[in-house]
Amino acid sequence: MLTVLRNRTYRHLFTAQVVALVGTGLATVALSLLAYSIAGSDASAVLGTALAIKMVAYVTVAPVAGALAGLVPRRTLMVAMDLTRAAVALTLPFVDRVWQVYVLIFLLQAASAAFTPTFQATIPEVLPAERDYTRALSMSRLAYDLESLFSPALAALLLSVVPYHWLFAGTTAGFLASAALVVSVVLPRPRPVERTEGIYRKAAFGTRLFRATPRLRALLALDLAVAAAGAIVFVDTVNVVRDHFHRPVGAVSVALGAYGVGSMLAALLLPRLLARVSDRSVMLPAAFALPGVLAAVTVITAVPAGTGSWLALLAAWALVGAAGSAVLTPGGRVIRRSAGDPDLPAAFAAQFSLSHGCWLLTYPLAGWLAAGAGLPATAVVLGAVALAAAVTATALWPTRDPDTLSHRHTDLPLGHPHLADARPAPDGSGWQHGHHYVIDQHHPSWPRPPRAALN
Repeated sequence: MLTVLRNRTYRHLFTAQVVALVGTGLATVALSLLAYSIAGSDASAVLGTALAIKMVAYVTVAPVAGALAGLVPRRTLMVAMDLTRAAVALTLPFVDRVWQVYVLIFLLQAASAAFTPTFQATIPEVLPAERDYTRALSMSRLAYDLESLFSPALAALLLSVVPYHWLFAGTTAGFLASAALVVSVVLPRPRPVERTEGIYRKAAFGTRLFRATPRLRALLALDLAVAAAGAIVFVDTVNVVRDHFHRPVGAVSVALGAYGVGSMLAALLLPRLLARVSDRSVMLPAAFALPGVLAAVTVITAVPAGTGSWLALLAAWALVGAAGSAVLTPGGRVIRRSAGDPDLPAAFAAQFSLSHGCWLLTYPLAGWLAAGAGLPATAVVLGAVALAAAVTATALWPTRDPDTLSHRHTDLPLGHPHLADARPAPDGSGWQHGHHYVIDQHHPSWPRPPRAALN
């Protein structure tokens, strides 16, 4: 897997991602302490609102950023967003009002919502070979998982020698280092987008791409399945550990660590697995595993706490991490084969926005249900959501899903460059040919499968 780091451009971009993630992890710890210093016992409410603001920023800003990525050089856009994040992080230690925290968090996450999809769209152009790109996706998944384990430990180490405000300095340094690494490479120049719509229509194109492409509609359903299972891990772990198992605070980290270990193991195994089987064959079974695990969580949280049920919970969290990774990691491959190179920023921006919309739904659902109905009921409801999403994804994603599709054009004039290899349709209505099919200005909708394929 590490062979992709021989590519200098990818090596610098991956390192930029890692140092930015570490900076973000430090900011997460520092923000919790900042909220407590400002709001005291209401800190959890402040953090909950900040998390909601983060998701709103992701959902609303990412599509616009995807449109801008076609107008502004990607390196310029990513560096500008890193500098914006660094400036916001540098400002956070000086705030003394809750509303100021909310404004700065929105600016910070809006910059992240612009940076991340642009970064994701750049990697397949830096690593055009499918095998290398798959390895890069697994590397990215590992970076996220390792950050979730490493950043809290680093924060604890730093807090033993400096006040928490200095953690924001580490965040700023991480974003500045990321900007410097992005500046140090020359990125491939993407092919220009032929469409001439305004920013709004360009921002809406990514969503239209998802709506029109069957496998991308399935990908969105799979994102909902992961969000349903992941929400109970991220939102309810502290209650499960402290209230049901009556274990110390350190056990919360152990439980979350089990989730991270499961995710990392899956990410390590996926490149070799995806070289043998299709994305669909990996992602759908993994999605169906999630409601099964949540069914087990229902039992674990309903029976009296004990050593056996505690170990079962750790195993369940590891399985949620592994199944979630098996769904999320190949997602970049699915997007890559479903969009033309000029439209990759819009496609990744749409996926970033829509997937976080799923989390915006499941996060509060996991919190409200746990508080009002208890943990077993929460696992049942979120398991039902995950099952419905997995079934929907299976129905939306055709079993036979080739890249090359034969289709007909009835709206292009004779001699149009796109019809260079086309032949007249048998019934005389337009022109027919086949190629790698994606939604674009010449292909506004998905072709219907041949009648024989429907029988």
